[in-house]
Amino acid sequence: MYRRDFLKSVAVAGAGMALAPGELLARESSLSSLAAAKPKGEKVKIAYIGIGNRGQQIIEEFAKTGMVEVVALCDVDLDGKQCEKVLSMYPKAKRFRDFREMFDKCGNEFEAVAAAIPDFSHFPVAMLCMDQGKHIYVEKPMCRTFHEAELMMDCARRHPGVATQVGNQGHSDANYFQFKAWLDAGIIKDVTAVTAHMNNSRRWHGFDAEKMFRMPEEQPIPKNMDWDTWLGTIPYLEYNEKYHQGNWRCWYDTGMGCLGDWGAHILDTVHEFLELGLPYEISMLYEKGHNDYFFPYSSTILFRFPARKGMPPVDVTWYDGLDNLPPLPAGYGGSVAASDVPASSQNSGPEASLAPGKIIYSRDLTFKGASHGSTLSIIPEEAARDMAGKLPEVPKSPSNHFENFLLACQGKEKTRSPFEINGVLSEVFCLGVIAQRLNTQLFFDTRTKQFTNNEFANALLTGLPPRRGWEQFYKM
Repeated sequence: MYRRDFLKSVAVAGAGMALAPGELLARESSLSSLAAAKPKGEKVKIAYIGIGNRGQQIIEEFAKTGMVEVVALCDVDLDGKQCEKVLSMYPKAKRFRDFREMFDKCGNEFEAVAAAIPDFSHFPVAMLCMDQGKHIYVEKPMCRTFHEAELMMDCARRHPGVATQVGNQGHSDANYFQFKAWLDAGIIKDVTAVTAHMNNSRRWHGFDAEKMFRMPEEQPIPKNMDWDTWLGTIPYLEYNEKYHQGNWRCWYDTGMGCLGDWGAHILDTVHEFLELGLPYEISMLYEKGHNDYFFPYSSTILFRFPARKGMPPVDVTWYDGLDNLPPLPAGYGGSVAASDVPASSQNSGPEASLAPGKIIYSRDLTFKGASHGSTLSIIPEEAARDMAGKLPEVPKSPSNHFENFLLACQGKEKTRSPFEINGVLSEVFCLGVIAQRLNTQLFFDTRTKQFTNNEFANALLTGLPPRRGWEQFYKM
């Protein structure tokens, strides 16, 4: 599609997708009757959407809590080998390939949903859950476009009785509580720059940027797989294994690349507790293997955030790619590895020498940390020794990320990564992906939420219209 045609399509889509509570399936902002009537302390009746691979991992984590009663299992590829374990765990649970059918046939039997599905499918599932008063846990990134994030946050605000949680699990671990305690005690203050880095190999590193096209050759759809439901809201694609089984993460039209995948595990506490909000500038400083279809082999992206609430401006620089390690400050020491990163087939091939993490520069101190829930340390060692007696006690987490969600379903806790908080961080990633896709410098007006120097970039904030039959999710 040529750019001018894309712009026309987006203009029509934007007009039809304006926030319109009350249109189509809008309902009361209270919980469903099932959830509202549920006594506290009872097990949470839950349905799972996406039960293989990462889905299996989070289902096992929910099982460890002893707090769930599994009502239904949904996966477009139920006959796939990756689904076998979870199906055997819950042989009595009702089974579906289409989440819409699951809601129609047994929606009155569950009160919560956990979804581990492609980035582009988070939006319709989450909107349907909130619209029907179902608590929703969805993997990160929260969504794939800036416009979807706006709609999801608005819907969450209109349904305050629904618990929402995004799956950046470290947001319930030690780093979350340490960062807040150190900030409150004035240990972390006057931050001016942050370096975030994730330099492991990615699936698309094996693609040929000069020969690979947007639509690889059509292959037979796996037997009994519901490919149409897998596609959801996005324009139709012929089936190819380069989209399925996690490969969707490689493509601009289906995933969020390395930034969306790992940014939520590395920048979550920085973004929330420093109250960064949205950047006014997003610039590609370096790229390798740029093309129109899948993510670059390497990227360096600068995000510039303004001063706010007495805190100075902050530059956040993101580095990904095997050959694109960030500069390290004097006294950095060895690489820090996170201990709570789940095993994943996403990390294949040779690994970089620097584990995923961040470096935080303030006017007085420098901190380094890994991803997920790993705690920060002060560098160099001499500075750490000087500060040792001034560090406050850090409270322990009362619940991990999965328990926190379930306790929120029961009204006992508030979720730590709700849509209203994680949504803005997801928007930051959406802006970064647009800069990657266009390989340019962008200026963003945080009041109008529009780019001021690039019309095509503004079109990408919304993206292409949803496929026919999926429009209703944008009007809930």
